Amino acid sequence: MISRRRFVLQAAALAGASAVGALVPTIARAQAAKLRVGLMLPYTGTFAALGTAITQGFNLAVDENGGKLGGRDIEYFTVDDESEPAKATDNANKLVQRDKVDVLVGTVHSGVVMAMVKVARDTGTLLVIPNAGANAATGSQCAPNIFRTSFSNWQPAYPMGKVMYDKGHRKVVTLTWKYGAGEESVASFKEAFTKLGGSIVKEMFLPFPNVEFQAFLTEIASLKPDAVFVFFAGGGAAKFTRDYMAAGLKDKIPLYGTGFLTDGTLEAQGASAQGLLTTLHYGEGIENAKNKQFRHTYGKKYGVQADVYAVQGYDAGLLLAGGLTSVKGSFGDKNALYVALEKVKIDSPRGPWVMSKAHNPIQDIYLRRVEGNANQVIGVAWKALDDPARGCKMVGA
Repeated sequence: MISRRRFVLQAAALAGASAVGALVPTIARAQAAKLRVGLMLPYTGTFAALGTAITQGFNLAVDENGGKLGGRDIEYFTVDDESEPAKATDNANKLVQRDKVDVLVGTVHSGVVMAMVKVARDTGTLLVIPNAGANAATGSQCAPNIFRTSFSNWQPAYPMGKVMYDKGHRKVVTLTWKYGAGEESVASFKEAFTKLGGSIVKEMFLPFPNVEFQAFLTEIASLKPDAVFVFFAGGGAAKFTRDYMAAGLKDKIPLYGTGFLTDGTLEAQGASAQGLLTTLHYGEGIENAKNKQFRHTYGKKYGVQADVYAVQGYDAGLLLAGGLTSVKGSFGDKNALYVALEKVKIDSPRGPWVMSKAHNPIQDIYLRRVEGNANQVIGVAWKALDDPARGCKMVGA
């Protein structure tokens, strides 16, 4: 079911202008109209917490810009996409066709985002992706009106291949859900690990969002690999690490993954996550002033600790704020807007980053270790990693 909620910000700012409305040129009135933002994110299901964190991060960036983007008040239209690819095209089209949004912001699930990408390409609607890492979104399906503020699935996993090889692991088992994000993450890890000389003993998959892991854990125990690489997130990640420890594997066969394995889930994971090494573009302990300020403000406003999803939502807001400010909030010249968005330098809690030619962040990937209730950054696994954007015509690939 589509839920529609409107949040009108800074209404009082417009009240003072009403008396002189008759004197304002038509073009200025159009520019001063509320910016219509469509948030298409999961608010129920295994990724519900991720959708909420992204929304809260985005709202915080808007708050820091006086409740406006590019000088314009905002009207929000929200859809719970339920992480359901079968509903994605209809959901996106309703926001674009019915609600006439100026910009789409979403989503988490890679299968859902590819439907959003098609709608954005077909209609010319600006799309900002605050999480889903589907490689094609900034690869073969890249477009001038599609921007990502998170990562490609290739990015966080690739450096882990070198990390695990450098730790002496040569024979590895991989396990993930059989869907876009999982398959692409495993492929990226495999690309880096085998290039160095490692081998994959077995690649294991289970349907999304199945969390019945026991048969796989039994097989891992019998295969006795040097280590295991996984891609899981949200509630599935929490259950997997608990089951892995309960099976007696945690202290026998080292477990690694991209940072989604332990991000936003540590409270639920408890002891099962302690000591785990992951690679990601963010970690709680990043030592920069922006991260400290962001975490303090976010925690005070929402009563919970910020995670990578909150950061990505926050950066989506910063990107729109920077780009729209450059063009004074106007969508009249879309090429000028896209150029402005391409040039925005994001002062992010993850560290400063810039947009690649394919519209994906060029960013540091950190090596993190779970210590207590935090993913502590213990090093940079790869500096300024740029996704290869395979197939993207905007970069001549």
